Amino acid sequence: MEEPQSHFLLPHSTSSELSDSSPESMTSVTLGREISSLLSARPKKLHDAVSRLSSLPFDSTGQASVSGSLDDSLRFLHNYLNDAARRNEPLDEILIPMLDHYLMNKDSKHGGQALVVLNWLFQDEVIFRAVATALVRVISTKDDRFVVLGWCTFMRGVLEYESSVTQFPMNGIKERYPDFLKILASSIPQLSVVLHKGSSLQDGYELPSRLAVSAADCFLALSEALIREAKVLSNKAKLSDSKAQKRPVVSLDGGEKKGKPAPETLDASNMELDYILWDHLEEFYGLVQKLVAWSRKSRPLHAKGLEQVLKWLHEIKGHYRNVNTEAGSKVIKTGMLLLSSCWKHYGMLMHLEDQKFSQHYKELLDQYLAGIQFYASQTENKDGSSETIKFFLNCLCLLLGRFDSKKFESVVSEYGMRISQVLLPQLHSAADDVIEGVVCVFKALIFKQKSSGSSLTDTGEVDAILPLLIHLLDERDGTARAVVLLIAEYCLMSRDSQCLTEVIERLTSEDVQQRRNAVDVISEVIHLSSDSKNVHTQLSWQDIAKHLLVLLEDEDIAIKKQASSLLPLLDPSLVLPALVNLIYSGDERLQATASDACVAVLKYHSQKAEVICMLLDCLSNLSQSVNLNNTGGTGSKLESDRVLRLTPEWSKSVQSWNLLIEPLIDKMFAEPSNANIVRFLSHN
Repeated sequence: MEEPQSHFLLPHSTSSELSDSSPESMTSVTLGREISSLLSARPKKLHDAVSRLSSLPFDSTGQASVSGSLDDSLRFLHNYLNDAARRNEPLDEILIPMLDHYLMNKDSKHGGQALVVLNWLFQDEVIFRAVATALVRVISTKDDRFVVLGWCTFMRGVLEYESSVTQFPMNGIKERYPDFLKILASSIPQLSVVLHKGSSLQDGYELPSRLAVSAADCFLALSEALIREAKVLSNKAKLSDSKAQKRPVVSLDGGEKKGKPAPETLDASNMELDYILWDHLEEFYGLVQKLVAWSRKSRPLHAKGLEQVLKWLHEIKGHYRNVNTEAGSKVIKTGMLLLSSCWKHYGMLMHLEDQKFSQHYKELLDQYLAGIQFYASQTENKDGSSETIKFFLNCLCLLLGRFDSKKFESVVSEYGMRISQVLLPQLHSAADDVIEGVVCVFKALIFKQKSSGSSLTDTGEVDAILPLLIHLLDERDGTARAVVLLIAEYCLMSRDSQCLTEVIERLTSEDVQQRRNAVDVISEVIHLSSDSKNVHTQLSWQDIAKHLLVLLEDEDIAIKKQASSLLPLLDPSLVLPALVNLIYSGDERLQATASDACVAVLKYHSQKAEVICMLLDCLSNLSQSVNLNNTGGTGSKLESDRVLRLTPEWSKSVQSWNLLIEPLIDKMFAEPSNANIVRFLSHN
């Protein structure tokens, strides 16, 4: 069955139309018909026709025979392109149908005709130059989004020709590949414009259009190709130099001299490709910025890796780009080598669409974990090892962050324990970026089942990781600060209270560092719970409140202040009665701390009448208790005033008394014997 013809192809004309048409129109109609014939042919038949013609001279007349065979269509196309190249004419009538056809059939087993045709055309030097230049002109001059989408898709197919669906030799593209890359590199600025325009905002997140995704992937494929081809040329140059050194050189006087290295023409070409990448560093920076924005919503771990790549590019720009080109040529070459070496992996891992990625992820995962282990064991050049570990960790974040939830869960079930064993020692790294990256990976490992709604504690990975993370709260360092949020999130999401219980136990530790870290975790738990929709009822807020109240007596001032600041965020019924009791403590310092905390609770809930009523009830209960040991009302009044004197500070924060007056009056009539209500009103 023939492939459907592209909507860009020119229609067939009738004989009457042809008779009234100009020679140019007849040529255009014939060209459209021949292109359509080539693109709708079976790939195998098209390849066979190309193979036959590759070894035969072309008919100079350029006329297609009556038979309308593929051979004649190819001859016509070849001669047409030769003439167009000499006259420097546009080739849109040929290229746009090819782009359209490739886009429509890029995933089909019966596609690839456009690649076969292009590969054949590239075998001719003159036609290659004309076609390559015309291809770049398409993206620079065409505003049609569908045409640009086809261009990006087709260019990526050409750049990745070795893994194309055609399964046919691509010798023409292979031979012209370095020169094609140099020509195609001039389209990088336009590609950058396309991907920057292709975003939309949804729920506060930036999402890419289909065209922007294709442009970004084409950009990445071009960057990878530049690095890959530069490496190939470099290896060829080294091999050539090696052979030249072994080969004797005959001198003009008939003697022999030792071999000298051959001129570095290949190496110069290699450097030219490297410089292309270097010269477009600003566009690469912009590309990664967009990838970060697009990944934040659905791929947070991948976004973390991208953020680190962005930071790394920024450092390269600052460190190497300001060096004088002549004076610092060696420094520039070092920067170029660093860029190409790292981008070889970064570029591969940043693709938005890559159907072949799943075929080799295990090899990459093993490589990155082994790299972290190896450089972590090095005792010399710690700074260099740290930077290399950071590189492998970035790659790990990019790799793991690419997987959807189902695939990620499968990978973690196989590699989870090994990942944990390799990364856990890195939580003690001196580099903050390393610690931050490791925590992000652990967060992904622990919460991998969050989307499916299953328990977070039913996996061996979590059971093994969690005690080790809790143990990191023993010291007051960067590692502890990094895992505080992770442990807090786990406490909120966990189906049991084991993690929170262990944290609460540390609030009573004799070690002040452990207590400080534990308060930090509790603080994060409280703040996160106010926004989280997934907080489980098993969370023991009563235990949290009880231990925070105890910390008001802590000898460490920082802990005391932090505990006091957290009390207003809890349910007032859990803290207000205890605070009122503490105000009557015999310890004056505790009285002052409890008084400040009580005022903070009242001010935080200043618009809630039930909180003030709760305060008055606490005073009534306390008065009844005090009256058991006192005769007359003097003692009771004085004890009540100790608390009531705090309320004027609260009243300053009240924005609407209308919400409070009616409930207070109702309470006064309901409890006419409660003198505390009258005293409260007199103070305010």
